[in-house]
This record gives sequence, C-alpha cells and structure tokens, in this order.
Amino acid sequence: MRERKSNRLRNYNYSQNGYYFVTICTKERKEFFGRVEEEKMNLNHYGEIVNQCWYELPKHYLNCSLDSFVIMPNHIHGIIVIDNEKIVGNGLKPFPTHGLSEIIRGFKTFSSRRINEMIKEGDNFQWQKSFYDHVIRNEKSLTNLRQYIMYNPVKWELDIENIRSRAVRSSQKSCKDYYKKIIRDR
Repeated sequence: MRERKSNRLRNYNYSQNGYYFVTICTKERKEFFGRVEEEKMNLNHYGEIVNQCWYELPKHYLNCSLDSFVIMPNHIHGIIVIDNEKIVGNGLKPFPTHGLSEIIRGFKTFSSRRINEMIKEGDNFQWQKSFYDHVIRNEKSLTNLRQYIMYNPVKWELDIENIRSRAVRSSQKSCKDYYKKIIRDR
C-alpha cells in the first residue's frame, strides 16, 4: 500500500487558536454543486446541502467559527477560525476542543451523507481524500484570502480547480505554488 504524503505543517498543532484557509475538492474534481454563470455561482440542490452543512459546523464544534466561504462547481474554499477560549453556558463548564482535521472530517461526513440520500441509485458522491490548508499568520494574508474567496466565481476560468482550464493547470507546478501567489503574506 502506497503511503500518502501529508500536506500538513510538521509539528504544528492544528487544534490551537487561529485562522485556517481550506480548499476541499470533490473526488476527481467532478462538478457537483452547480455552475458559474455570468461570473456568479448558481448552486444546485447538492450545493445548497454543502452550504447548509458548512454553516452548521459551529453547532457541532463549539471551538469553531466561520469566516469567508464560497462553493464552486467542484470545490469549496473557506476560512475556519478555531478559538479554544470560548465558554459555554454559565462559563464554568469546559468543552472539548477539536482540531482542523476533525472539523473537516465532520463536514465531509455530514455533507456526503445528506447528498447521497438524494442521489439516484448507482451514483455516489465523494470528496477527495484530503484537503489543502494554509495556516493564516497575518492580516495581509487574511485579507488576500478573503478577496480570493469573494472573487473566486469571477475568476473561475483561471482557477486551478477548474478541470476545463488546461492552460491554468499546466502553468502551475502545484496547488501549493498556486495558493502561495494568492496568499502573498510577506
């Protein structure tokens, strides 16, 4: 069995407080969630399910809150904020903290289950096995990523995740290189 290479930062605690940018793609980048038309993303029923599951994450993970987010035809981009200082109820009761991987696992599970309940027999919706993440370390990077998320539908033709845009995919070495240009945190 081939060992998968981890794309997480070595020795970094992904359950600590911070802002995290994530990109999660569908298996084989199949366009499942709707279409970009006239530079706007029009969600179908599956896209609406993904939207609802994303916004329900803070109900399941109390140390999680959400920032910018967009659903594209075959992927999502979002910023998750982990804040372990939140308090619950009367302020005396601690709650379990969850790391980024657990939050994403839950999101994938909730959304996949609900989409697959609606799909015709024989079909099956799946997310890709992993996800891209970036630990946001400063305000400039956060601003750049928020803008990227907001304008992603406008720039769909140039998006590395757009399987129809071969020119973009061939000009980029990797997702990491592609996002490094967007983040520009220095």
